[in-house]
Amino acid sequence: MAVELRHLRYLLAVAEHANFTRAAEELHVSQPTLSQQIKQLERAVGAQLLDRTGRAVRLTDAGATYVHHARRALRDLAAAERAVHDVRDLSRGHLRLAVTPSFSAYLVGPLTAALHSRHPGITLTVEEMPQERIEPALLADAIDLGIAFGGAQATGVGADPLYAETLSLVVGAAHPDARRPESAAPLTTADLAERQLALLTGDFTTRGHVDAYLERHRVSPRIAVEANSIQALAEIVRHAPLATVLPDAVADGHPDLVRVAVAPPLPPRTVVVLGRTGAYRSAAARAFLRIAQDLVRERGYATAWWEEGGP
Repeated sequence: MAVELRHLRYLLAVAEHANFTRAAEELHVSQPTLSQQIKQLERAVGAQLLDRTGRAVRLTDAGATYVHHARRALRDLAAAERAVHDVRDLSRGHLRLAVTPSFSAYLVGPLTAALHSRHPGITLTVEEMPQERIEPALLADAIDLGIAFGGAQATGVGADPLYAETLSLVVGAAHPDARRPESAAPLTTADLAERQLALLTGDFTTRGHVDAYLERHRVSPRIAVEANSIQALAEIVRHAPLATVLPDAVADGHPDLVRVAVAPPLPPRTVVVLGRTGAYRSAAARAFLRIAQDLVRERGYATAWWEEGGP
């Protein structure tokens, strides 16, 4: 008997749930049918793939090896199907994009508008996730592209530089620092130690970037508020006498927020578009990358340092 795709999908479902009943419910088949199909697969490959003796169903050593290759085969098949259906005139298509939360605040909206304006037939799925989840999602073929910050990428993940994101100390229009004359000297890091701050929570990449800057300049921050949303921080400093750190693009988009010069300034970060190296890149993905590059040039975002030949 030849192995068929349904056998692979059935085995992966049982492996994921460690239970025939729950796997059968997910697959919308009866449990006896599922058991029979798994037995057919085991006969076809000539090895026992599941250990059914315990309370939970577990993979045997042979089963774990087979599941590893089955997942890869199904992922490659899905990519092949997308490649076959890829329409190069961009009259239709689908792009799966992941972004870190920072970019939801100011970049996703304009990018989506530009993509829809140029190629209204392309549907876009956007998922916000922490940076550490984007690369595994790419490698698992769960997404097509990711927008994140540059650095050491995992094996199999490549990065196209997009722009250098600049960050500033930001206050509300009623904050005393907002009324400093333009000719005034920038705040020092010692001045920062006297300000009450509202910052992102520690699970944000931006917070780690800010903490590293403060630690490097031996500043013990007075943190009054922590929030897990850039939009929330913007609202907090608009109404409270606190300062925060935001991307310049976010601050510039709010008339009630004021950037305050600090010396030395916070270092910029390179924003990149991540993709799986060696994988087929659809016409929709290529079009999105071009649109993103055009958009950041039109908005005057700083060029990423490695596009300039290094720091």
